[in-house]
Amino acid sequence: MTALRLALAPYRIGRPRGLDDFLAGIEALLAEAKAGGADLLVLPEYTSMALAGGFVAEPDIAAELEAVVGRADALIAGFRALAHRFGLLLLAGTVPMRDDNGRIRNRAPLIDGDGKIGFQDKRVMTRFESEQWGIAAGAPPRVFETDFGRIGVAICYDSEFPWLVRAQALAGADLILVPSCTDTLHGFNRVFCSARARALENQCYTAVAPTTGAAPWSATVDENRGFAGAFGPIDRGFPADGVIASGVLDAPDLVFATIDRDRLVATRADPAVRNRTDWPDNPAPADVAALR
Repeated sequence: MTALRLALAPYRIGRPRGLDDFLAGIEALLAEAKAGGADLLVLPEYTSMALAGGFVAEPDIAAELEAVVGRADALIAGFRALAHRFGLLLLAGTVPMRDDNGRIRNRAPLIDGDGKIGFQDKRVMTRFESEQWGIAAGAPPRVFETDFGRIGVAICYDSEFPWLVRAQALAGADLILVPSCTDTLHGFNRVFCSARARALENQCYTAVAPTTGAAPWSATVDENRGFAGAFGPIDRGFPADGVIASGVLDAPDLVFATIDRDRLVATRADPAVRNRTDWPDNPAPADVAALR
């Protein structure tokens, strides 16, 4: 498969009545993605936190987290069943999960149409995650083998650190998925600009899917800003700004984009500039000289 059609979901945080109601909402998005010809549906970071609304009466950071962590296995089973039913690749946002040592990690499940699953952990925690939630940094970047080729996942804040995505690009990832959850336009624009920069630096594709909407019943996903988008290299053969598709701010509509690996190969073979290969070694700190 040289071309892949993406459906990027700017997931509107609602308040489901329970697990079945939450999964019914995901099923509707998969049906819409399938009808639009998508091969892959991308859900945002912490989509799963909407589930807490069915179990926690009042805003409570700790109770909301535990409500989802305690149902993580059931969530994953539901996501796998839906991906299999629709025969689509599904990046099921992220799910906070407790590991064998009792630490909670923020994990992104990538599931194929056969139900096979792999996980990418978030590597760098935001201040909220580390200082208030106690979520721990996870495993280093990895890549996933798919029919399209290798895909990487950089969860929200991770996209802001070039060497994390660079590791995935060097491992052969032509597409980096960036599920995000940001409560301000400052936060969203950091992720948006970072995703575009990572596509430029590595001459690869990146795609952002954010949470959207207000959830006053929640202490964790109460405000959500952003729009979905897909980006490529800013070089010949691509749009002048590198933007392949872009949604509307805070609108929940799926954004579709078709990406083509052959297009990347052609650009990398004869680019205007060689961002992908001209990277210097990781530099040592610069010397500082005072001007007299």
